[in-house]
Amino acid sequence: MKCRLTTLSDNTVSGRPRGLLAEWGLSILMETEGITVLLDAGASVSAVHNGDILGIDWPRIHAIVLSHGHYDHTGGLRQVLTRINRTVKVVAHPGIFEAKYIQVFKDETPGGIGMPHDRQELERLGAVFQITREPVWLSKDVVTSGEIPMITDYEAIDPGMYVEKNGAILPDPLADDQALFIKTDEGLVVVLGCAHRGAINTLRHAQKVTGVQPIHTVVGGMHLIRASEVQLELTIAELKGMGVQRLGVCHCTGMPASVRLAQELGQSLLFNAAGSVVTF
Repeated sequence: MKCRLTTLSDNTVSGRPRGLLAEWGLSILMETEGITVLLDAGASVSAVHNGDILGIDWPRIHAIVLSHGHYDHTGGLRQVLTRINRTVKVVAHPGIFEAKYIQVFKDETPGGIGMPHDRQELERLGAVFQITREPVWLSKDVVTSGEIPMITDYEAIDPGMYVEKNGAILPDPLADDQALFIKTDEGLVVVLGCAHRGAINTLRHAQKVTGVQPIHTVVGGMHLIRASEVQLELTIAELKGMGVQRLGVCHCTGMPASVRLAQELGQSLLFNAAGSVVTF
């Protein structure tokens, strides 16, 4: 099966074609012979702006998958739905609409980082939500992760992430964090949103959900931006042990971690950006 990944929104741009916008966030379009799926919608206008420049046929999108409920992955959803201009399935976790916050410094008040749209507005624009904690098979070869178990002892949710429940602000387990898995002739392709629940946890879950062990390519945010040296080294060892052939890092991976991965993985490492295209 042929597969094509086009990054529509990221913190950086590839420089080709001209006119692409960079924005803190992520949006990746996955196309196979039978289905087209959009993972996330960026923070605001970048996904549709860049998608238009790249010639994306918006009405061909069969489904949208939301990796989690942070604004930088959901803020552009209104614009995307307007471009699609018809009803479209949107797969998300039950926690996607929860009020979410971040506290970067201990002496500051947590700031809101949740989805900036309400469900009714998005449904008026054509969103047909499939809200579930379980994996959703979008075709025989494409599946969402559903909730990702936290198995490793070195991957954890960043401190400072909070969610509002029943009027109380509590640490956010980010149970809504999910990814997209694609079965190809070369092995699994895993498309990450932010991997808040751990990149390696996500890859192990991909193997379990699909029943496929070889992982050929991983593209997306690995959330190593604040990773300890121990976590980074163990992550590198696992990637090598799994035999990952290509790794396209972007968004929340962080530049120091990306450089370290490049040193260890060499030509297997791709600095992904808006405008990047990966094919199989």
